[in-house]
Amino acid sequence: MFGRGLAWIRSALKGLIHLPDYGESSGRYQRLRRNLIVLMILVTLVPLFLMALINRYQYQKTMSLETIEPLRVRVNDTRRSFEMFLTQRQSALSLIASTHRLDELLQGKTLARNLSALKREIGGFVDLGVIDSQGMQVGYVGPYDLEGKSYADQHWFQEVAIRGTHVSDVFLGYRQFPHFVIAVRHLSPTDEKWWVLRATIDTEKVNQMVGAFEPDLHGDTFIVNRAGVLQTPSKFYGKVLETLPMELPPISYEPVVLEREDPQGRQLLVAYTYIGSPAGVLMTVRPKAEILRSWYAVRSENIFLLLFSSVVICIVIFWTSNGLVRRIEESDKKRELAAHQMQYSSKLATIGRLAAGVAHEVNNPMAIINEKAGLMRDLIDLNPDFPERKRLLPLTDSILDSVSRCRTITHRLLGFARHMDVEMKPMDVNYVVREVVGFLEREAFHRSVEVKLELDEELPMIASDEGQLQQVFLNILNNALDAVGEGGRVVIRSEIREDDLLVISFEDNGSGMSEATLKHIFEPFFSTKKKYGTGLGLSITYGIVKQLGGTIEVESEERVGTTFRVCLPRSAPAKVA
Repeated sequence: MFGRGLAWIRSALKGLIHLPDYGESSGRYQRLRRNLIVLMILVTLVPLFLMALINRYQYQKTMSLETIEPLRVRVNDTRRSFEMFLTQRQSALSLIASTHRLDELLQGKTLARNLSALKREIGGFVDLGVIDSQGMQVGYVGPYDLEGKSYADQHWFQEVAIRGTHVSDVFLGYRQFPHFVIAVRHLSPTDEKWWVLRATIDTEKVNQMVGAFEPDLHGDTFIVNRAGVLQTPSKFYGKVLETLPMELPPISYEPVVLEREDPQGRQLLVAYTYIGSPAGVLMTVRPKAEILRSWYAVRSENIFLLLFSSVVICIVIFWTSNGLVRRIEESDKKRELAAHQMQYSSKLATIGRLAAGVAHEVNNPMAIINEKAGLMRDLIDLNPDFPERKRLLPLTDSILDSVSRCRTITHRLLGFARHMDVEMKPMDVNYVVREVVGFLEREAFHRSVEVKLELDEELPMIASDEGQLQQVFLNILNNALDAVGEGGRVVIRSEIREDDLLVISFEDNGSGMSEATLKHIFEPFFSTKKKYGTGLGLSITYGIVKQLGGTIEVESEERVGTTFRVCLPRSAPAKVA
């Protein structure tokens, strides 16, 4: 299975970096560039994004442990403190009830002394009352006049009569201010009569205790009963005995943290736990934005860093891929150009050998024709009275002229055939120009193109290769003839320039070239002759001139004409033998 996976990866990578063979696709380099960019992006950005996702998950997990878990612990600690607060006071009341008889508590100042001891030792007590089994408060000590009040019809009295203890919700009662009470029932072991010891608890103590567990200014901790009435004040949702403006969370006696939305539309993290007695819910509310502010800041920084890194990586990938593909393309073009040049040179060599063979084969019958025509003329000259003299002499002269023209053509063919390899030697550039023009004068005549020579006869001899220069001049003159069309004009000049370079210029009045075309004319395979051009002529010409130590200058204007200047280095004057 693992081997198959590796094979699939190798196959995919091979498909991405595959470069089509020559001629398979005109956009093979664009495809290679695209595939390289895709491959490099996959290799760099995919691991980067995976790492970012892993970091995000790990950071969220850490944030959960550092924010949500402390909320759960805080709620649990607050519940335990509140339950301990109630248990201590309930135990103190049970202790007083179990250590005193009813008549002892009602005699003298016993009840007052017990209240004073509770306030001093435990704290949080407001008053203390004794209620008989009929619901009548028979003893009371505290700031209010409540002795003789009947609680027989109160729900809490009925509950304490049955269960033995009772912790009430916060209520107003006779006092008309929020408070809650703790009541314990005491059953006499002798006469099985029972009575209730009831104490009012200061709610400020509870408020301070609950508020002490919320040190954050943005948080809110409070207690609400099962009916949704606040038992302690809330920073966000109202005072004691006001209704909480949101739905109570699901019942759970273990600390739970969940996300909620309050009536103001704020996203909250709510930590809560249910309390058994008094029945209610202890809740801690924290705005999610405040809790996760540091996470949002880190997330924004990570996103910015990720995007910035991605942009930089993409720029580097595009720059590297473009440079790499451009170098590959240039290398392929140079290799292809070298192959074409070798093929071209091989064809020229073959043409040269064929031309030499044709020249020799033509020269032999031409020599015979020349001898026979000469003999005919000599015989006619020896016989002045020959009757057909006037008719045959022009014909023999025409034969001799044609033979001479054929000799000149074969001589030029042999000249081209002998100059295939680079051989630097003193030469006359004007002679090479005239030789090239002689080859193309018939074609120029048929096209009605005027080829004008303005050659400096005082040009010095230069060291160069005659065959290579013939090829250069032939290519440039052919392009000029193609550019001017019917009735055009080509002017060929030779001169010595001020920078001591010998310059041969070819000026035509043809269609000219645009600036965009001028930038690419020496590039391999770039051609404006869409139907029959190979795009190699000027590229090879440029290479030959460079090889000979010269340069080519081009000036062109659309619908005006083009001028090519071949600049060759000058050598010391020499005579040709």
